[in-house]
Amino acid sequence: MSKRRRSSLRSRLVWSITYILLAVIVALAIPLAINLSRRGTSELASDTLITAQTLAAYIGAENVDNPEALARIAQAAPASIERVIVTDLNGIVVYDSTGESTGENFANGLRPEIDAALRGDPNAEIRYSQDDARNNLYAAAPIIDEQPVGAIRVTRDAQELTDRVHGTWIALALVGAAGLLAGIVIAYGLASSLSKPLQQLAEAAHDLGEGDLSSRVGDIEGSSEVHELAGTFDEMAGRLERTVRSQREFVANASHQLRTPLTGMKLRLESMLETTKDPGLHHQLEAADAEVDRLSQIVDRLLVMARHIEEGAASRVALGEAAAEAVTRWSERAEPLGCSLTSRGDRGTAHADPTDVDQILDNLLDNAIAYAPGPIEISSGVTQGRAWVSVRDHGPGIPVEDRASVTERFYRGSGAPPGGSGLGLAIARELAERWGGSLLITDAAAGGTEVTVSFPGAGT
Repeated sequence: MSKRRRSSLRSRLVWSITYILLAVIVALAIPLAINLSRRGTSELASDTLITAQTLAAYIGAENVDNPEALARIAQAAPASIERVIVTDLNGIVVYDSTGESTGENFANGLRPEIDAALRGDPNAEIRYSQDDARNNLYAAAPIIDEQPVGAIRVTRDAQELTDRVHGTWIALALVGAAGLLAGIVIAYGLASSLSKPLQQLAEAAHDLGEGDLSSRVGDIEGSSEVHELAGTFDEMAGRLERTVRSQREFVANASHQLRTPLTGMKLRLESMLETTKDPGLHHQLEAADAEVDRLSQIVDRLLVMARHIEEGAASRVALGEAAAEAVTRWSERAEPLGCSLTSRGDRGTAHADPTDVDQILDNLLDNAIAYAPGPIEISSGVTQGRAWVSVRDHGPGIPVEDRASVTERFYRGSGAPPGGSGLGLAIARELAERWGGSLLITDAAAGGTEVTVSFPGAGT
């Protein structure tokens, strides 16, 4: 079964803090850059407008019609001023420092700064110039000598302002990037300090799950909650280790003590087999002797099974062979009750414990023989990488409303005959799930019930 990949706590914390830092930097830097750009524009426009007003104050009415005087006054403008134009009260250019527009009418609505200056309102604006193929800053002021007599306009390249704006944006971008980088470094360190103890806990839990019962977290760095969690984990691991050790010792002691009576039973049965002359009794004694041998094998495998449970290790089981052996074990017991057992199917191989598979089949056959006398078929095979074995009977079936509960311990349906414990299907399901398997109950095609147990496949 595939697992969805999940991001680590450290990466989540780093990304979250990075996102917050980026949002804060953007929220602060963009308005600041806009304000600084507006302030730079305003300062440049104000400075240029002051220049225009200063030159207008020098001109006066006596110089409006004197190009030579206007040229001398224009030469007093700062070097940043590229062009000076003077118009009379009608907007006719009486002086142009470049000599290009003398005599033209500039009060034509295409130059709003001059129109405003002729109305007595000094102003400045940035406008794209087709002739210069760039943005220029135009500042115009009225020429007043007791009353308006004309207007003056000065022009300067706005690239200086553009450079200032770009410089402002670049500077803020560099500051923001440096702040973001520093924040990421701090966030990574903080996230690492928070995730490190949790990673230690995860590693200890993984080792414990892999069978290392001595795995402990120990003393770790972190908050008081993490320390408490680590202490609780170590206490749990200690109790688990003691429990498993006690179970292992119990299994070892039980198997050792069971060998003595089993050996005695084996000797007595063999002695009776040698002395009895009754064919019927001889047959029964042989069956009992075989059961004692099987019981001895189960006892011998108890220690192996306990180790497999502790380590979580699974071996390979040929389900077809397990089904055939189950038929051999149960045929003699099933015949007097009117049951016939058969096995068929592919020899699918599963990842599971042989003892658990035998116990699953024993529980399923025990149920089928007790509650559904008649033909019982055991099938096995492999479907989509899953090895499966199924037991089908021809009995009355299990009601649909009971199927969700019959695999729970001690549950017995309302129509179940007396005498059962309600554990067979529950044990079979739990044993299957121990190895990543599942148990499914369905209606058989021609009546009866089919119980299918599937395991992870191990090849055929």
